[in-house]
Amino acid sequence: MMQEVLIIEEENGVFTAVLNNPPMNTLHAELIDALADLIDTLSASSTTKALILTGSGEKAFAAGADINEFLTLDSARGREMSKKGQDIFDALSSLPFPVICALNGYTLGAGLELALATDIRIAEEQIKLGLPEVNLGIIPGYGGTQRLSRLIGIGKAKEFIFSGDYLNAEEALRLGVVEKVVPRGTACEAAKEFAQSLAKKPPLAIAGAKKAINQGIEISLSKGQELERKVFGELCDSEDAKEGANAFLEKRKPLFRGV
Repeated sequence: MMQEVLIIEEENGVFTAVLNNPPMNTLHAELIDALADLIDTLSASSTTKALILTGSGEKAFAAGADINEFLTLDSARGREMSKKGQDIFDALSSLPFPVICALNGYTLGAGLELALATDIRIAEEQIKLGLPEVNLGIIPGYGGTQRLSRLIGIGKAKEFIFSGDYLNAEEALRLGVVEKVVPRGTACEAAKEFAQSLAKKPPLAIAGAKKAINQGIEISLSKGQELERKVFGELCDSEDAKEGANAFLEKRKPLFRGV
């Protein structure tokens, strides 16, 4: 029987996807394809509240791509492989609900690029993060050069990528690569707790905020504010906005329905 490379669990609309390619959970072609299928399925769902990504075991979240696959690459195949990974991670980033990464061990190369495509990263205290592709004579190819520089600034991203050095959890927190550090063995539980709290929020507002932030960072401030006005106006027409205001005035808990 073939190993299930992506283990999926669901609770109250919160999905947890466990990368299951032990011991290092390398992102080989089968696992990348499984992630793509999951993203396609959840993007078509109106009931998904959040997605959590984590790794199986205690050693790694995902320690990069499968190096054996690199041996067959030439220029054309390299571009094709890079585009496929970028497209999948872009689709993950564009999901209209929160995507949270629970980093439970080594998070390297494509594994870190996957984490950078999520909204929130919760790291256990023992983890190591890195983009060591330069040591293989290549560069990050799944969006790492672009997402990391937008996240921590061009200079720090160059220092990190040029050197191929690893960061520990506290360094990653200080630089803003992760949002929270938790004790060993607790990242997934912390992610689930946070995701369940977000699941009670109005889904249209969460989706709108995510759209405004993700798209706004790519354009000028004036264009970003124009986008914000558009999303704000659209939300003002929603039943959730009326419910939120009425619940506040009536001093009761709101019941958001995503309409």
